[in-house]
Amino acid sequence: MNISASMVKDLRDKTGAGMMDCKKALVESNGDMDKAIDYLREKGISKAAKKAERIAAEGLANVYVNGNDAVVIELNSETDFVAKNQEFKDLLDTIGNTILKEKKVSDMQSVLDLKAGKETINDLIVNATAKIGEKISLRRFEKVTKEKSQVFGTYLHMGGKIASLTIVEGDSEEVARDVAMQAAAMRPLYTTIESVPASDLEHEKSVIKEQVINEGKKPEFADKIVEGRIRKFYEETVLEEQAFIKDSNVNIKTYLENNNSKLIKLVKYEVGEGMEKRNDNFAEEVMSQIK
Repeated sequence: MNISASMVKDLRDKTGAGMMDCKKALVESNGDMDKAIDYLREKGISKAAKKAERIAAEGLANVYVNGNDAVVIELNSETDFVAKNQEFKDLLDTIGNTILKEKKVSDMQSVLDLKAGKETINDLIVNATAKIGEKISLRRFEKVTKEKSQVFGTYLHMGGKIASLTIVEGDSEEVARDVAMQAAAMRPLYTTIESVPASDLEHEKSVIKEQVINEGKKPEFADKIVEGRIRKFYEETVLEEQAFIKDSNVNIKTYLENNNSKLIKLVKYEVGEGMEKRNDNFAEEVMSQIK
């Protein structure tokens, strides 16, 4: 059968696959458009499977809110170039809004099994991986529900590289957003002094004590010096103890108190944190494929 250029273009428009792949699919399916689409999907899934071990540490995080429910998600890609693509952003929005609408989501598998239109979220991710040519993966999500007496605060930093969501007891969304902005910009490790794990605190004290000894300070002053530096540690790593970026005369705890508010919860995602980054030259890889 003669495969016309218009048939190839039509299939390409419908699938986003490459021109040569579309022509081959039409030849293999004897010009049947539906079979050609299935052929490309099957081929795409195969391609996606081969990329399963690739490192996807770039991407975007975002926050979705509806009434008393909110969702924070992180969707990863292999390169920042793909993360800036509108198709990737649309996929992020589809996943976030689908989770937001669902009443019961307990774990990652239940999210991947959710239907977004006619396909599952897992299908959408697999298809995007095949079409875009990079591994796309939903790394994590958290869905939270607030009480009527509470407000959400949301903030995206660096174009979605960091997303933060706060739940604040009180009636000021501006205060809640300020605290979310503080968390995104200053990247605290903990929310309150009480939330600092005992093991982390003891480790920090031991490091500081070693510093004091190496500095030749008198042993009788060591404990006091350690105490002072632990205070500094709290001011740097604990959200409520950090100086408010809009007014350094008060810390976040005082800012909340001054506005009759109380921090209930913080969810903060920084894209790729704790993940190994790609160290290959992606530009060279692309050039090698088009030669």
